[in-house]
Amino acid sequence: MTSKPSGAAGAFADWTTRRWLRVGVAATLVVLTVLGSLGGWAMWRTSHITSALVDRRSPALIESMRVEEALVNQETGVRGYGLSGQRDFLQPYAQGVTGERAALERLRPLLTGDGRARADLAEVERLAGTWQERVARPVAAASPAQAAQITAARAAEGKTAFDSLRRAMTRQQAHLEQERTVATRQLRQAVTLRNWVFAVIAALILLVAGLVFEGLRRGVTGPLSRLGSAARDVTQGRFDRSLVGTGPADLRRLASDVESMRLRLVAELRFSEEARGLLDGQAADLKRSNAELEQFAYVASHDLQEPLRKVSSFTQLLQRRYGGQLDDKADQYIGFAVDGANRMQNLINDLLAFSRVGRVHNEQRTVDLESVLSTTLDDLSVAVEETGAEITHDPLPSVLGDTTQLGMLLQNLLSNAIKFRHPDRSPRIHVGAQEAEGIWEFEVRDNGIGIAPEFQEKVFVIFQRLHTKDAYPGTGIGLAMCKKVVEFHGGTIAIDPDNPTGTRVLFTLPALPAPTAATAVPDRETQS
Repeated sequence: MTSKPSGAAGAFADWTTRRWLRVGVAATLVVLTVLGSLGGWAMWRTSHITSALVDRRSPALIESMRVEEALVNQETGVRGYGLSGQRDFLQPYAQGVTGERAALERLRPLLTGDGRARADLAEVERLAGTWQERVARPVAAASPAQAAQITAARAAEGKTAFDSLRRAMTRQQAHLEQERTVATRQLRQAVTLRNWVFAVIAALILLVAGLVFEGLRRGVTGPLSRLGSAARDVTQGRFDRSLVGTGPADLRRLASDVESMRLRLVAELRFSEEARGLLDGQAADLKRSNAELEQFAYVASHDLQEPLRKVSSFTQLLQRRYGGQLDDKADQYIGFAVDGANRMQNLINDLLAFSRVGRVHNEQRTVDLESVLSTTLDDLSVAVEETGAEITHDPLPSVLGDTTQLGMLLQNLLSNAIKFRHPDRSPRIHVGAQEAEGIWEFEVRDNGIGIAPEFQEKVFVIFQRLHTKDAYPGTGIGLAMCKKVVEFHGGTIAIDPDNPTGTRVLFTLPALPAPTAATAVPDRETQS
C-alpha cells in the first residue's frame, strides 16, 4: 500500500530519492570545493613555512654549531699537544677534522639560495683554512719537541686567527638565528590564519550539513525509517503487518515491492512449516532406526557367542580326537570348520566391541596418552619383539575422553602398522603429536606396504578388506572402530595422501581447556 503527500508537501511528491540526492550532493560539492580550496591554500602556506623552518633554517643553525664545536675540538687538541707533547691530545683534533668536514657537507646544501648565509660560510671556511694552515696542521704533523717550539713561536698568531674565526662563526650563527626567528614568526602567523580559515570552514560545513540533514530527513530518511520500522515488525514475526509507503515515488514503489514479498513469505512460511514437520518426523524415525540397528548388532553378536562357542569347541574336539585317523580330505574339511568357527568368533567379538563404542565405554575424564601408549606397547610387546619393530613417539598430551576407547584406538593403529609391514625391512613406527588452535593433531607413521590412494577412504568402512585372510589375518573392523572412536571424541581421522613411503594415519582430538591442560613436558623421543 502507498500514500501520496498532499498540501505543501505535494510539490515534492514526484521527486525520487535520486533527484533529492543529486540536488543535495551538487550543492554540497560546490560549497566543499570552495572551502577545500581555501583550506588547501592555508595548509600549503603553513606547510611551506614549516618545511623551510624544519628542513633548512633549524638544521642550518645546528650544523653551524657543529662546525664551531669541531673547530674548537681541533684547537683544544692542537694546543694540548703543543703544550704537553702527548699524542693523546691529537685524538680530539682528528675527531674535530672529521666532524668539520661532515658538518660542512651537510651545511652547504642547506644554504642554497641564501646569499648572506653563503657569504658567512665562505668567510668561516677561509678563516678556518688560514688557522689550520698556519697553526693546526704544522703542530699536528710535528714531533713532540718541534710541536712545543711551533706552538710557542706562533701562539700570538694562532690566537688572533682563531679569535677572528670565532667572531665569523658568531656572526654566521647570529644571522641564521635571525632567519629562523623570522621564519618562526611567519609560521605563527600562518598557523593563526589557518586556524581562522578552518574555523570558518567548520562553521560553514556544519551549516551545510544541517541543511542537508534536514532535507534528507524530510525527503528520504523519514519515509525510510517508517518503512524500516514496519519491515522490522514483519521480521519479528508480525507477518500480518501491512507495509505502507510514504515519501518519494521510488520509496513508495519499494514499499509496494516489499509488501508483495511479505505476502510471498507468508505463503512460503506455511509451506516451510509443513515441510519441517515432515523432516522432524523423518529425523526421529532415522534416530530410532539407528538406535535399533545398534542394539540389534549388540544383541546379535552377544547371542551368537554361545552357539558359536559350541561349534568351535566340538570342531576342535573332533580335530584332536580323529585327526590323522581319517583321510586327508576329511582332515582338510575339519581344518576348514575349525578355522571358520575361529574367524567367526573373532568377527563377532570385533562386532561386539564396535557396537560398544560410545555406549558401554563412555567415561569422560582426563586421559594421559603417555600412560595409554605405554600400556599399549606392553600389550604389543610380543609382536614388537617378533617383528623387530622400532616404535618412537613425541611427548603425548592429556586429553578428555575414555581411557578404554583411546587405548583401543592406539592399539589398532599400532597393530595395523606392525601387521602390514614391508617384507624387506623391519617396521619403523612413529607416533607424533602437535597442538594447533585448541586441537591436538596426531600421526601414526610407518614404513610398511602403504595404502593405494583409491582405497584410502574405503579402509574406514566396516568389513572392508584390501587383502585376503591368508595374506593378512583380520576382520576388517579395526580402522572402522578407530574412526568411530575418534568421531565419538569430536575429532577426525584420515590417511595422508602425500606420504611417500608406508602409511601415515592422521587424527585429531580436542585439547583440554587452558586451566586444566597438562603441563608441557620438554621435547624428547622415547624408543621401545
